[in-house]
Amino acid sequence: MREAMARAEVGDDVYGEDPTVRMLEETVASLLGKEAALFVPSGTMGNQLALLTSTRRGDEVVCGEGAHLAWFESGAGAALSGVQFAVAGRGGLFNVAEMEAAVKPNAYYYPRTSLVAIENTHNRAGGRVFPFDDVLAIARRARELGLRLHLDGARLWNAATVTGAPLAQLAAPFDTVSVCFSKGLGAPIGSALATSKAQIDEARRLRKMLGAGMRQVGILAAGALFAIGNNRNRLADDHEHARLFAAELRKRIAADAVTVDDPETNIVNVDLPAQVASEVVALAKGNGVLVGPIAPARLRAVFHLDVNREAALTAATGLARAVNAGCKRA
Repeated sequence: MREAMARAEVGDDVYGEDPTVRMLEETVASLLGKEAALFVPSGTMGNQLALLTSTRRGDEVVCGEGAHLAWFESGAGAALSGVQFAVAGRGGLFNVAEMEAAVKPNAYYYPRTSLVAIENTHNRAGGRVFPFDDVLAIARRARELGLRLHLDGARLWNAATVTGAPLAQLAAPFDTVSVCFSKGLGAPIGSALATSKAQIDEARRLRKMLGAGMRQVGILAAGALFAIGNNRNRLADDHEHARLFAAELRKRIAADAVTVDDPETNIVNVDLPAQVASEVVALAKGNGVLVGPIAPARLRAVFHLDVNREAALTAATGLARAVNAGCKRA
């Protein structure tokens, strides 16, 4: 990947003259079945550009519980677009009835519901895949209600790996789609927003407004192109390592108050008493295992191309020791 980045042909992307960026944007648009795409530094910026170009100030956005848009983007939806969020369903997923129940009635004293956002796979819920039948039913009803749809597809590559569905099929029901290159694909930086050409033109203007007009950024786009071409097929390895880790962790944890989720993709959530979570993180780090708290009583382990089978087993042993020690002290 670094060799590809070093060899990248570059130009000035502010003027649309970087050929490697253009190649990346055309590749992503084609993969997702959209008219155009825009390279952005982060998934947060991709999501926020979708909000800025799809909503008006005072609008409400329907999303799943724990959605990245509402939890992990520093309040940008409120600060930049002036929107608020209505939660549908539980555990990150929701069905058409739950979506419709979250839509406000059409009256001037309610916020105007204008957008439905789906996250696939769902980060905080442990990499859960959003059932495509539910996506289709939600999309049909949303269209009838005059609502737009956004897909936070930072980990859409993982959903495609599990389901075997083409990316374009998973993206088809949505007006806007964001995808990330620095998660499972392993690029050092970057995401993309894909939608209609007209909306991308507006998103490009807003990207500049937000300070992300980039110059010879083909160096970074080359890493993303390499990731798309070489690292998608190995995502199944991450899923297998996550399952192996979860199974080994369950065998080694002695505390009854700890639950290890069955991973659908590359994320394993570990639920434990909230009072020991921070201590377990510190103890695990001392054992050479880096895990992060995704909620007060939940730890998250994420598997990627730098974690092989042996490392997954070693990590399970180290984390289990930390969990057992932390819970024993409690």
